[in-house]
Amino acid sequence: MAKSFQRILCPVDFDDNSMAALDYACRLASENDAMLYVLHVIFIPLTSPSLPLEQYPPVSEGPAKVHLENVARDHLFGKARYETLVHTGKAADVVIKAAEDINADLIVMATHGRTGITRLFLGSVAEQVVRESRRPVLTIRSSAGAC
Repeated sequence: MAKSFQRILCPVDFDDNSMAALDYACRLASENDAMLYVLHVIFIPLTSPSLPLEQYPPVSEGPAKVHLENVARDHLFGKARYETLVHTGKAADVVIKAAEDINADLIVMATHGRTGITRLFLGSVAEQVVRESRRPVLTIRSSAGAC
């Protein structure tokens, strides 16, 4: 019987919700013998003439890569095949592009459940990915089971 998924993308931001999504993605990857791509996005603020980029310190991907490798090892080693990815940019845009780049069969990501003013100002990365991605998206709340 053919497996449903061969390449699964799971973006993480290291909070409990994204760790629950990672555990769920791990289960799916294990059950399907799929490659699990674990993505962390480093946000870089957009610049404007009134707010030049030079005011922000240079962003290094190094610490995020090390942290992501440690998290992936702790959650996935011996349970699923995986690869880690660290990119910079606007989270939803980077997730959608990464899914296309790796030809993902599925995106598994956390939903943070923000409402009201917080959602108005922060928006919803998961919602934007669901709306704009051409790939199937499975959103997970933190109550999902571990791998």
